[in-house]
Amino acid sequence: MADFELIMDPIFYFLAILPFVSFLYSSVGHGGASGYLALMTLFSFPNETMKQTALILNLFVAGISFYQYYKAGHFKFKLFAWFAIGSIPTAYLGGIFNIDSNLYNKILGVLLFFALLRMLYKPSASKEVKKLSPYKAILIGALIGFFSGLIGIGGGIILTPVLLLFHWSSMKEAAAISALFIWVNSSAALIGQFSIGIAFSSSLLPMIILALAGGLLGGYFGSKKWNNKKLEYFLVVVLAAASFKLLIL
Repeated sequence: MADFELIMDPIFYFLAILPFVSFLYSSVGHGGASGYLALMTLFSFPNETMKQTALILNLFVAGISFYQYYKAGHFKFKLFAWFAIGSIPTAYLGGIFNIDSNLYNKILGVLLFFALLRMLYKPSASKEVKKLSPYKAILIGALIGFFSGLIGIGGGIILTPVLLLFHWSSMKEAAAISALFIWVNSSAALIGQFSIGIAFSSSLLPMIILALAGGLLGGYFGSKKWNNKKLEYFLVVVLAAASFKLLIL
């Protein structure tokens, strides 16, 4: 009877899928918050634990991913720094705010739809990288940082396509920059959350362990120019279902 109750528990399915999601995201330099939030939405997690859970998992997975890409020599500190200068304080501010659950769901649904488009469409990086104005980078970073902190994502799912669309970095450089960008924004947003008091899921430790396992493999293979299309298609379905649930149902 106890085994049957475990299988019926939504946490069981969340934990089973979690390492695959962290694997895929870390392989492209992301922490995976949009994927974790999509899963939590599908399995009806309480809103009051979703934001901080996604941010904490982000810290571990994005940190691993950044380390792998940094070791492979893809990180450009100067480009990262301008975006981070704008994003860190606004991510903290976003972390402080707890908005109405209906509004939160609608904004999250839109961002998950954006993440879905990111998975389906991958702009190619130009061989000739263009120079970016520091002021423009700071402004873009500030905007991404605020919404990242408000919803509970690191912002890489937005920053990466921006870097590639405007040819400000190569594909691998964008992954490395986004990984550290996610880490610092998630940290700032969590500090903001701690300042107002937050609750953690009782299953947080196994979540971290499984996300780490997937993140270690994804960061390693992703930095070595490896990808898994089947996992990507699976994640597209997850994001689409969660976005539909938040925006339509």
